[in-house]
Amino acid sequence: MIFDELDREMRIFETSHDHCVLPGLWMVARLDGRGFTKLVREKLQLEAPFDKRFHDWMTETTRHLMNCGFHVVYGYTQSDEISLLLAQDETLFGRKLRKYHSILAAEASACFARLADYHAVFDARVSQLPSVNKVVDYFRWRNEDAARNALNAWCYWTLRGQGQTPESATRNLSGLALSAKNEFLFSQGINFNEVPLWQKRGSGLYWVQKEKVGHNPLTGEDTIVLRRELLLNSELPMKDDYSKFLQKLLES
Repeated sequence: MIFDELDREMRIFETSHDHCVLPGLWMVARLDGRGFTKLVREKLQLEAPFDKRFHDWMTETTRHLMNCGFHVVYGYTQSDEISLLLAQDETLFGRKLRKYHSILAAEASACFARLADYHAVFDARVSQLPSVNKVVDYFRWRNEDAARNALNAWCYWTLRGQGQTPESATRNLSGLALSAKNEFLFSQGINFNEVPLWQKRGSGLYWVQKEKVGHNPLTGEDTIVLRRELLLNSELPMKDDYSKFLQKLLES
């Protein structure tokens, strides 16, 4: 069999199950660190419940993903996850899901591993959302998940610091209302309202236009030009205010 015939025959097996996202649908890629609990506690020995270095690595990885060839409108990270909202008219790779899954996971893994100087792996999957309202709902979901995770993490590691085992700390927190968890922390001298916002709400990255002073070599004059750059926001609003923030971002 000549090569061209063999090539055509074998590519059928590689592409026969290709799935492409329909035009007009919004795509949100969500990436999660694989085995990051063990990585950050045992291998990297980072501070619990939150370590600013880890947060910086996650935001820098998000920044990298927004600059690696995809048209990403908004990036959001909390804990060991990253969510990327791609432009509604994104057509890279013909909107083939296998390309988005493999490339984004590989880019995130390589970037984070370089920053942490340790082997790290992300997985990726894409949500296909039919409307702006569903996009807002998605990021509201992740934002509110961040708040719950942060409260649980502070309670859990406070109990661990008192000598409790992982099992007993988990058991003592099971079924507790949010108000009871806040009261427990307050009794231990921790005001959850004063915890840094990036721990409770995550961080967002989005594009803004900023004025820069440029120099025209032909006229020798300085001019004002607009440059697009990524803004990191680690003090995001929450609940309805976060929804309004997202709606305004998508309208701009």
